Amino acid sequence: MGAAEVAQQLHKEKHYEVDEKQRTAILTDEGFEVAEKLLGVTDLFDQDDPWAHYIFNAIKAKELFVNDVNYIVSNDEIVIVDEFTGRIMPGRRWSDGLHQAIEAKERVTIQNETQTLASVTYQNLFLLYPKLAGMTGTAKTEEAEFGKIYNLEVTVIPTNRKSGRADVADEVYKTETGKWQAVARECQAMHERGRPVLVGTTSVEKSEVLSQLLMEAGVPHNLLNAKPENVEREAEIVAQAGRQGAVTISTNMAGRGTDIILGGNADYMARLKVREAFMPAMVRADDSTGSAQRLFGVRPVGGGGFGQEPGQGALRKTWKPSGNLFPVELPPQVQSTLKQAVAFAEELLGPQSLAELEAEDLLAIASEKAPTENPVVQRLRQAFQEIRDVYETHTQQEREKVTQLGGLHVIGTERHESRRVDNQLRGRCGRQGDPGSTKFFLSLEDNLMRIFGGDRVKSMMNAFRVEEDMPISAGILTRSLENAQRKVETFYYDMRKQVFEYDEVLNNQRRAIYAERSRVLRGENLRDRVIEYAEKTMEEIVLAYANPDLPAEEWNLAKMVEKVQEFVNLLQDLRPEHLDELTVPEIVSFLQEEVRRAYELKEAQVDSLQGGLMRQVERFFILQQVDTLWREHLQGMEALRESVGLRGYGQKDPLIEYKTEGYELFLQMMTDIRRNVVYSIFEFDPQPQPQPTTIEAEFV
Repeated sequence: MGAAEVAQQLHKEKHYEVDEKQRTAILTDEGFEVAEKLLGVTDLFDQDDPWAHYIFNAIKAKELFVNDVNYIVSNDEIVIVDEFTGRIMPGRRWSDGLHQAIEAKERVTIQNETQTLASVTYQNLFLLYPKLAGMTGTAKTEEAEFGKIYNLEVTVIPTNRKSGRADVADEVYKTETGKWQAVARECQAMHERGRPVLVGTTSVEKSEVLSQLLMEAGVPHNLLNAKPENVEREAEIVAQAGRQGAVTISTNMAGRGTDIILGGNADYMARLKVREAFMPAMVRADDSTGSAQRLFGVRPVGGGGFGQEPGQGALRKTWKPSGNLFPVELPPQVQSTLKQAVAFAEELLGPQSLAELEAEDLLAIASEKAPTENPVVQRLRQAFQEIRDVYETHTQQEREKVTQLGGLHVIGTERHESRRVDNQLRGRCGRQGDPGSTKFFLSLEDNLMRIFGGDRVKSMMNAFRVEEDMPISAGILTRSLENAQRKVETFYYDMRKQVFEYDEVLNNQRRAIYAERSRVLRGENLRDRVIEYAEKTMEEIVLAYANPDLPAEEWNLAKMVEKVQEFVNLLQDLRPEHLDELTVPEIVSFLQEEVRRAYELKEAQVDSLQGGLMRQVERFFILQQVDTLWREHLQGMEALRESVGLRGYGQKDPLIEYKTEGYELFLQMMTDIRRNVVYSIFEFDPQPQPQPTTIEAEFV
C-alpha cells in the first residue's frame, strides 16, 4: 500500500488536521496509529524505513492541492497552474516530493524527483541588478514592501484621461451556490442590455461552473482558462471581449497584458484574418501541429476553432477562428489584396516553407509599424492595414453603442489574497477615459472569508436567518472583507520577509561559492589554489593528531603519517620518526614543504603526457567538487530550516539558530571541497593513449 492510498483512508479532523493558512498537515495520535497499522510498520519516523514525509505529502496533495485549481491533468502529466495569471506552467514541478504525491493521487505516471542545482529568491535575484525600477498600476498598496526590501519609492502618476469607471458596492451571499446563481443572472441581464461583460474567476474549476450555468441560461460566452483548448484561443477571445453583448469568463484576468477595447479590437481581428489565410499556405506540413501539441501532447480539434480541414491529414490545422469573430465580410478588393500577398509569399519563399514560429514572427512584424526591407512583410502589412481599416469602421460604430450603454462591466467572483490583483481586475475597464463598472459577488464560503475571518459575519447572518440567494450590503461586511484582505496581505508579506531573511544567510554563502567557481572557470591561479588547499589540509591533519596543548608523548604521529599518505600517495617514504623532536608549527611547515614537492612531481608526471593537462585536471576536480557539494549543501540547509522552526518552543530565535548552524555547515562544505580536490588530484592516474601502428609494405 502506498502513501496516496493511506491518505485516502484517513479522515480529516479525526486522523489529521489541516492548516490552510500555513498550508500544512499534521497527523493526530489516532492518525499515526492507523497509518502505521495500514503500512505494517511500527514507527513512521524510522530512519531505515521513513514513511512520515510521504504520508504528510499525500495528505497535502489530497486536501490542499485541487485539480483544475492548482494544477490540471494533461497527457498523463500534472501541469501546474499559476495562481496569479491562470496560465499553465509546463516543465515546472513542485519540490520535496510533493509533485510525486499529486501524481500518485491522480494515478498518472510518477516521474523522478528533481534535485535543486541552484536556488535564489526573487528578492535576491532582483537585488543583483545595479539599478531597479518598474511601472505598474497597482504598486501603491505594496509601497511599504517596495521600500523595505528593494529600497524603492512608489510615485503615483496621474492617468492620461480621467477614469470613467464606477465601482459598485459588493454583494455578499451566505453560500457559494447563491453567489454563482447571482453572477449568472447579472451576466444574463448585461448580455440582454448589450453591455460586454468580463467575469474574473480564481480557478479553472470555478470558471467551468459558471460556464455551465450560462449555458443553461442560453447566454453565449467565451471561456479563457488554463485548459489547452482555451489557451490556444486567447488572442481570439480577448479580441472580441469588448464587443456588444460579449460575455467572457477568465481565470485570473490580471496579467493577461492586453487591453479590452470597446466594440472589439480591430488590430487583433485583422491579424487573425491574415493569419487565417497565411498559415495554411506557408507552414510546413510536418510543423503544422500547434503549440498545444508541443506543450500538452494534444491535438487541437473541435470547438476551439482549430479543427481539421476536410481531406487533410490529422496533423493539419485550419487556423480559422471559431464563431463569428469577424464583424463584416471583407470587400472583394481587400480579399484580393490578401490573396495576392499570400501568393507573393508562396512565390518568393516557396509554399509550406516555414516553421510555425517563423510564420508567426513574420505576421507579428507585419502587424506593427516598424520599418522593414522584407518584401513579404511589406505585402502582408499592406493587406493587414486594409483589413484593419475595414474592421475599424465597424468596431468604431459598435464602440459608440457600447459606450452609450455604459462600457465594459467587470464582475469579480472572489476577493483575492492581495488587493493588487483585485485592482488589476477592476482596471480592465474604464481604460483611457472609457466608461465602465465593476462589481464583486462574494460569499461567506469563499476561501478568503473562510480562512481569515468571517465567523462573526456568518453567525450574524444565521441569527437573522438570511436566505442563501439574498444579497447583503452592509458596512460591517465591507469592513470585515477589508480587514480580512489586510490580514492576508500582512501574513504573506511576513512570510516573504521571513523567506528573504533566511535567504540572506544563504545568499552570502551563494556569493562566496559562485565567486570561487567563477575564478576557477576563468582559470585564475589554479595551481596556487590547489597548493593552498593541500597546505591547509596538511595543517588540519596535524592539528587532528597533535594537540599543541598536550605533551608530545600523547601525539599519534603514526596515525598522522598514515592519514597524510592517504591524501598524498607520493609521500610513501614519510615515517613517524621524521617528525620526532619537532614542534607542531615545525611539523606543519615540514609537511607543507613535502606536499609542495609532491605536487611538483605530480604536475611533471601529468604534463609529460600532454602539455598543460594539469591545469585542466585542476579545473575539472575543483568544479566537480564545488557543484556536487553545493547541491548537497542546499539540501542540508533546507533540512536545517525545517528543523530550526521547532526551536522557537525552546525560547530560541530560529533565524539566529539557522545563521549559526548554516555557517558551520558552510565551513564544513568548504573543508570537504578542499580535501576532496587534494585527494582526487593525487589519486588521478592518467594513462597514455596507445598510438595506432602503421605497417609499411614495399612492393617491387
